[in-house]
This record gives sequence, C-alpha cells and structure tokens, in this order.
Amino acid sequence: MKFIEYPKCGTCKKAKDWLIKHNISFEDIDIKINNPTKDDIMKYHKLANIDIRKMFNTSGLLYKELNLKDKLNEMSLDEKYQLLSTNGMLVKRPIIVLDNIVLFGFNEQSYENILLKGENNGK
Repeated sequence: MKFIEYPKCGTCKKAKDWLIKHNISFEDIDIKINNPTKDDIMKYHKLANIDIRKMFNTSGLLYKELNLKDKLNEMSLDEKYQLLSTNGMLVKRPIIVLDNIVLFGFNEQSYENILLKGENNGK
C-alpha cells in the first residue's frame, strides 16, 4: 500500500497516526518530492471513482492563487490531469493507493471499512 502525503499537512499526520495505530504497513511517499505523474493521476481517478474536483486540494494556497475554482469549469479532463501532475500541492491528500482502490483525504470510517474490514464500498 502506498501512502502519499505532504509531511507538514495536519490531515496527513492524522491519517498516518491512524495507520500506525492499526499496525497497517505502508510505503510513505512525500508528494512534494514525488508528485504523481499524469498517468498516475488518471489511474487514481479511475480507481477512486470520484468527481475529478475531489482530487484537488481546494483549501491549498496554490489552488487559490491560480483561481482554479473558476478555471476548472472551462478545462478538459485531460487538462485537469495534466495540472494535477505538475505540483503535489494541488492534489488532495493523503492518498492511499491499493491494487484496486484509491482513497483521497482522510475519512476514518472509509479507512476502517476498506483497510480493516476489506470492504470495497466505503468511499
């Protein structure tokens, strides 16, 4: 399992603490150093089965500086994939990557359902 995070992010710290508390092993990846590629972003979007907007870190400074709230409506899906692959600070995190499931953000109930109970429907 991959755990893609920004180490200074409070939500990422909570998620990591939860994983450690539940003895779940993971490969820790710093998104600022190793940003997902466009192909990764496309794969994660398909596996997460969520609206592409939910993959953006809408509370981040870069998102606001680029005025993406208004610009995303006019961008194609491919342009959104490309944009997300340019800077990890634009991507909602943490990201949990399993073989057939990707989770964005930290939702304790989803983590419990998927990572502890093995359910595929806790999104």
